[in-house]
Amino acid sequence: MQSCVLSRQNSPKNANPTMRSHAKVGWCSCHLFWKTQPTLCSSFRTWGTCKKPINKTPLIAVTNRFKLGTSSFMTRALGKVTRSPPVQAASTSASIDVNQSTQVPHETSFKQAGQWQVHKFGGSSLENVECFERVAGLLQEKLLESQVTVNVTNKSSKKQQPRGQDDFHQPSPRLFIVVSAVRGVTNILERLIYSAIGRNKDMHYLEGIEELRDVHENLIERLLPAEERHSLLATLSSNLRDLRDLLRAVWIARSASVRIRDLIMGYGELWCAQLVWALLRSKGIQCSFLDARDVLMTRAASIASSRNEFCLDELTLSDLASQNGMETVEPKKRLEKLTADSKTSKKTVAQPRKIIDWDISKSRLDSWLRQNPTQVVVATGYIACDADGVPTTLGRNGSDFSASVFGRILEADSITIWTDVDGVYSADPKVVPDAVVIPFLSYKEAAELAYFGADVLHPDTMSPAIFASIPIRIKNTFRPHADGTLIGNNTVSESWLSIPSSSTNVSPATASAKANVKNSRGVKGFSTVKDIALVNVEGTGMIGVPGIASRLFGALYSAGLSVIMIAQASSEYSICSVVPGSQADLAVEAVRYAFRTELAEGLISSVDTLRNCSILAVVGENMQEVPGVSSRLFGSLSRVGVSVRAVAQGSSEHNISIVVDSKDESRALRASHAAFYLSDQTLSVGILGTGTVGGTLIDQIRQQVESLRQEFGVDIRIRGIANSKKMLLMDSLQHTVDWKEELNQEQQTCNLDMFAKHIQDTSIPHAVICDCTASDVVTEKYASWLAQGIHLVTANKKANSGSLERYIRLREAQRAANSHFLYEANVGAGLPIISSLRDLIRTGDKLKEIEGIFSGTLSYIFNEFDGTESFSTVVKRAKDKGYTEPDPRDDLSGMDVARKIIILAREIGLHVELSDLQVESLVPEDLRAEKGIDVETFLRRLPEYDEQLGRLALEAKERDQVLRYVGVVSVEESKCRVELRRYDQGHPFGRLKGSDNIVSFRTWRYDNQPLVVQGPGAGADVTAGGVFADLLRLASYLGAPSSPMEGFSF
Repeated sequence: MQSCVLSRQNSPKNANPTMRSHAKVGWCSCHLFWKTQPTLCSSFRTWGTCKKPINKTPLIAVTNRFKLGTSSFMTRALGKVTRSPPVQAASTSASIDVNQSTQVPHETSFKQAGQWQVHKFGGSSLENVECFERVAGLLQEKLLESQVTVNVTNKSSKKQQPRGQDDFHQPSPRLFIVVSAVRGVTNILERLIYSAIGRNKDMHYLEGIEELRDVHENLIERLLPAEERHSLLATLSSNLRDLRDLLRAVWIARSASVRIRDLIMGYGELWCAQLVWALLRSKGIQCSFLDARDVLMTRAASIASSRNEFCLDELTLSDLASQNGMETVEPKKRLEKLTADSKTSKKTVAQPRKIIDWDISKSRLDSWLRQNPTQVVVATGYIACDADGVPTTLGRNGSDFSASVFGRILEADSITIWTDVDGVYSADPKVVPDAVVIPFLSYKEAAELAYFGADVLHPDTMSPAIFASIPIRIKNTFRPHADGTLIGNNTVSESWLSIPSSSTNVSPATASAKANVKNSRGVKGFSTVKDIALVNVEGTGMIGVPGIASRLFGALYSAGLSVIMIAQASSEYSICSVVPGSQADLAVEAVRYAFRTELAEGLISSVDTLRNCSILAVVGENMQEVPGVSSRLFGSLSRVGVSVRAVAQGSSEHNISIVVDSKDESRALRASHAAFYLSDQTLSVGILGTGTVGGTLIDQIRQQVESLRQEFGVDIRIRGIANSKKMLLMDSLQHTVDWKEELNQEQQTCNLDMFAKHIQDTSIPHAVICDCTASDVVTEKYASWLAQGIHLVTANKKANSGSLERYIRLREAQRAANSHFLYEANVGAGLPIISSLRDLIRTGDKLKEIEGIFSGTLSYIFNEFDGTESFSTVVKRAKDKGYTEPDPRDDLSGMDVARKIIILAREIGLHVELSDLQVESLVPEDLRAEKGIDVETFLRRLPEYDEQLGRLALEAKERDQVLRYVGVVSVEESKCRVELRRYDQGHPFGRLKGSDNIVSFRTWRYDNQPLVVQGPGAGADVTAGGVFADLLRLASYLGAPSSPMEGFSF
């Protein structure tokens, strides 16, 4: 054995750049650096000498020490100390020269090599000290898990080995860690370039440099022990000086070449990767740092890396201005806009798309790994070098691409992208709160979703993984034990996926969708692209003419525009292309120039554009195997009043793309998502009226809301409550403890227009207003609400029994907007009277007569009144028991019955007005309200008129008959009446008891024995129940299942 001599001059060629930058840093043959401060090399005790033996494969010793040594994480985690035997050296060297790096044979033994696992951590996972510590802990856990797994595997394998054979060792998986810059750092670097180009005094690049210093020094000082900070702080200071010089040159030239921009933009990854590397080592994890520029080589392609980007070799302020429509804006304001775009990651200028030179990159990485055999590598993402060895970048989201590239080169077992969300969601959870994490996606599905705006994954990330068939996992750094999303080919076993369980705030319907999302009618997810424009070319001169499409796309290509989507009618009369909204004017200009001759001759009638549009993409590889996907999609959009501007679908049927107006984007996304049962059917509900019926309805909904979510996937959210004076607006009543108290304390005056606007939240697909009032002011709003697409459920009879002109206007508004208007509670409270009548008509039956007792109050009164006591006495008793209105004349006048008769008559097609009815009022003319008689006087004087009704009751009793107050619709005579009639005691009406209602339908089918509906027809509970039933009927019309969800047991 021979000790190595530390040398400041002869550091390894592939050593960490941190070490190469400073004279106070030296190297020993175990590839651990020393400095004048206490060294990171645990074996270093004496200045200038490392006691560690020199080996031919020095880092294997480090690897073994990592596994079993006294300072290794594994040993401390497992709680025991063992020492590995020294590795015999084949040769010795006093120092390691730049060109004499120790080599390891290309063929490594199975004991020394393990399958690589690539883990990529983005800026959201490396935002602050807590995030760095979380990542380090996560990696420690991964290493411990892999070691335990290998030990178990080895024991199992050893038991199965034939006697006499050599021991079989399962290799430990190795971790290849790719990191992005600290969150926000790349944006700052980009901002500094703009600032230097614009020579902006208010946003000077020197201030940005100091901001970068503060961010990284704070992280270094809080994450690393005092003795291990010096080298990183020195490197940071050196890099910042270089950065200052680069930006000074940009400031002088007022321009920045692609190479300068790439060099500047790549600093963030270098700093972050070195910090992660140092942090892991400080925790006892032996690892190596890799500057990706040393191994990854790229070449430029001829296309830009994004449809929203353009390529410039030299970036100047005038270039930026002209590409952003800011030619007339003063430089300072231009720079502020560019900076704002930078902060929100809306990249303005692109570099050419980079193509990886796979052969050279693989050769370089293999060579690097032979020189640095290790279990853990920390590598920079985003950066690489070109064929000339000049630093370059892989474009925004390039760190994900880097991870995929390294995975392909290493033939990795898996690639895990760690981010700040649980995986790929079925839709944007900011728009669709009920969106769920998709457990498994095929490569094609993931690529489609990524292209159409799913932020978790960039489309370019997919290709290297697809080529090597490497599964990709998307996981949450902040919830590492969540399953995440697995992306792979169709041969990846679904058994890898654990079934997610439902949480307390997720319905079993949603949990079921999460577990079985691949079977959800073939659809996996939904995504949107905002701010696009349709460029439409129309004309008869296009029909049957070859090459029109080629010329159109050639014109767009010549203008440097990328077409997102294409749609063409089979008649060839029109063809439209979809481009980014910011490029609409340029696209129209280019197309008009290309077809200038045809436009002049009238062969093409127009080239125009439709702006402010969005694309909704529906993605699922199995859609082609499920009939009716398109029907369900367009049906869901129709129900919420969303118009489709254009449609595109490939023959593979992996994607259906539709163009809608931007204002309808969130509603379309919510409605289509809900239609495929990836989320609950959600209704935004507003309730007008907080009296006995309205209050009871609120209580009934609150009692049933969880049951409805669990059994039927229907999510009823009461988001507004109002009475004649105040209104209470909220996100959901479920979060309100005492709505009555909150409404009493509410200071917001009731405004029906504002109330409706709140209920019709564009993020919720269906809006419903339940009217539990008797107000004519409210019914006047019905037509406008229906026209806006707001559904109505009402117990208020005045809209349907008012003027015939308004009645017709309501139906026209309803049909125009495809909205629903339900009013079962108008007649018979909760009894199925209107629905039964509609069923008879729709099945072809012909009505002859409708006859019924429609007033619970009058039903009670005439069930009690038989002539043995006065009519006035029975009325007073009914009022005392709460059967009548506060003014009994409202019941006795017969107008309530008359309104119900009008509603039924209009339902079967009779055009009648309330004034056309013959109504027999039970209120003496002299005691009517219009005579100025108040309620108290009415009740006091009513006995004066008992004689006539008493005589009628006694006459009926003598004939074994009873008096009943009925409403009649005679279809054959086209007449309606409300009157007092006598019935035999054996008649269904004569047998009626209490306050029940009864309705008889005499039809062609039910002639000799009419169809009878009987039951409670009054009271807050049954009336509110009728409104509630209509609300659930509406949910069924909108797509909710008619039976309990799968898995629900009674």
